[in-house]
Amino acid sequence: MSLKQNVEGQIKSAMIAKDKVRLTALRAIKSMILLEETKEGFSGTLSADDEMKLLTKAAKQRKDSADIYEKQGRADLLEVELAELAVIQEFLPKALTDEELTFAIQEIINVTGAAGPKDMGKVMGVASKQLAGKAEGKAISEKVKSLLNS
Repeated sequence: MSLKQNVEGQIKSAMIAKDKVRLTALRAIKSMILLEETKEGFSGTLSADDEMKLLTKAAKQRKDSADIYEKQGRADLLEVELAELAVIQEFLPKALTDEELTFAIQEIINVTGAAGPKDMGKVMGVASKQLAGKAEGKAISEKVKSLLNS
């Protein structure tokens, strides 16, 4: 089942349950999907990678907003953003733990034959594709940098 069909089914359930926060988050995901599908030059349906990128982008937007609201002391808005983030994360694969991330990046370093910091671009290219949706880009970058420097 595609993400769009899954979200549409979840929207119906949220409407029946009168869950406003969940409904808002699901409608935001559907909106992003529709915008992507109606983009100029797009034909067909979204691939799994495209869906993952959309969900990751939506989650990052919620996290950034939550950070801003927390700094401003806006607990009311912070609560809404975190609730929407939780809904979006249901559709994302489980995030890697620090140990799993270290292991995955070490494997990528071994496969690519990276020897030091000068090979960071080579490792990041592979790591970003393999770990998309499972870890944030910033966390991947920091872990690659620390492993290549050691």
